[in-house]
Amino acid sequence: MRAALLEPPGDRDQVYSASAAYARCMAHEVLPALAEIAPTAGRGQRAGMGASLGALAMLHVHRRYPASFGALFLQSGSFFRRRFDSLESDFVRFDRISRFVGTILSLRDWAAHPVPLRMTCGSMEENLANNRAVTGALAASGYDASLHVNKDAHNWTAWRDTLDPHLAAFLARVWT
Repeated sequence: MRAALLEPPGDRDQVYSASAAYARCMAHEVLPALAEIAPTAGRGQRAGMGASLGALAMLHVHRRYPASFGALFLQSGSFFRRRFDSLESDFVRFDRISRFVGTILSLRDWAAHPVPLRMTCGSMEENLANNRAVTGALAASGYDASLHVNKDAHNWTAWRDTLDPHLAAFLARVWT
């Protein structure tokens, strides 16, 4: 396995918030550059992974450029919606995120390129209802999607603690 850890993108609130420019850069610059380093690792061997806004960004890249990833592992996705996230409504890109999440929740069949997808979220997070809704919508539209709820909050410790066993088992299943 090879892992590519990307540099911080600058203003993460702008870049990771369902940005078309970021998705285009990932699909047309970053992933092709990685393919030059590991030419045998095609789409089926590429797993996108992110936490918080990074989870939202990876799902957005996949939906805009379906051939980008063969699997997704998303932790505590910041899938903001007006219904549950009044506290986040002053976030600089709240409306853009909410529109994108709305497209996920309203779509019932997206058979073009559904990929295996695992999500984790803390039981103490305000994001939990949104993560449940997104997981359900993706499963209903043909994804092999599931959500694992852990006993923690929206923080690095929670994300670290769900890597084993969830990420290890997921990648072992996807890559065999």
